[in-house]
Amino acid sequence: MSPPHPLSWLEPHAARRRAVGLRRELSPRAAADGVLDLAGNDYLGLSRDPRVVDGAVAAARTWGVGATGSRLVTGTTELHVALERELAAFCGFADGLVFSSGYAANLGVLTALSGPGALVVSDAANHASLVDACRLSRARVAVVPHNDPAAVDAVLATRREERALVVVESVDSVDGDTAPLRTLHGVCRARGALLVVDEAHGLGVRGPGGRGLLAEVGLAGADDVVATVTLSKALGSQGGAVLGPAAVTAHLVDTARSFIFDTGLAPPAVGAALAALHVLEAEPERPAAVLRNAAVLAAAAGVPAPPSAVVPVVLGEPEVAVAVARRCRERGVRVGCFRPPSVPEGTSRLRLTARSDLTEADLARVREVLAEILAPVGLR
Repeated sequence: MSPPHPLSWLEPHAARRRAVGLRRELSPRAAADGVLDLAGNDYLGLSRDPRVVDGAVAAARTWGVGATGSRLVTGTTELHVALERELAAFCGFADGLVFSSGYAANLGVLTALSGPGALVVSDAANHASLVDACRLSRARVAVVPHNDPAAVDAVLATRREERALVVVESVDSVDGDTAPLRTLHGVCRARGALLVVDEAHGLGVRGPGGRGLLAEVGLAGADDVVATVTLSKALGSQGGAVLGPAAVTAHLVDTARSFIFDTGLAPPAVGAALAALHVLEAEPERPAAVLRNAAVLAAAAGVPAPPSAVVPVVLGEPEVAVAVARRCRERGVRVGCFRPPSVPEGTSRLRLTARSDLTEADLARVREVLAEILAPVGLR
């Protein structure tokens, strides 16, 4: 008897996912399809802003379309350094280091600052990039209930390790709620732990002028706080960065594998992110518009207004969420659809994301579509 084909297990796995509504498919979108986008993370509407596009084009013409090598070889341009300096200053930190993605930034900072003989305390709702970083860290990892400083304190009280990190998202990427950063920082400081905060969904939405939730609560630049940010959401570009004390970024240059062994962020993405940062500095009213529009979207969906751009509409089973998202798309509104393992079993949902550039006509369209489609599932 010949052995089975080494990939023969794939189709049975795919069939099981299809049966429970968990099969995922790529859905290419046209450049201009007339669909109102409430699924992406372009919170400030800057990905197509002419000033941001011009920043990308100018960088491409000056530096080329690729970084040509890792940051430690040829992949660091003067433009990278300018973005690091200006982004850190904007968010209130001493220094910054740009990575090729927010995912790579999270992998880099956690693995480089922990390791064997360290303790990492991770919020149960943390993004997959943070979960993967914990797995790769080779540290002792303790997962605690979402937004529970008492649970964090209880774990830190049992600490035997020399170093400890507590890692949390400032704004939850799925539920859109905010972390109790002041309380968490108090626990960390009392226990001698470093607080690492992923500001992916905070930058451009929360804090004075969109500087993030850490700036809002007065913790930006603290010597025992490190932040990560993404350039692919509010700044409409691509890439990520770690912000913190200069000693931290210097250590990452020496030890973060996702920095050392990765090609540097492409210059057009750097130029676009820098241009978007300049737009945000010049137009600090944009973050407030995001929150106003998020409240309108929430009211249209019949759910509480969030403290962020993320509006979750929990529907229960994945088949229901997929069907509702498809109907919204057919009616000209694109919404996110989150299913396990992205969310816990029984909490599949739509994820609506607000943008600062939504018009009154856009919002009226959303009200009409959601009223029609959510009524049959008992939410309107």
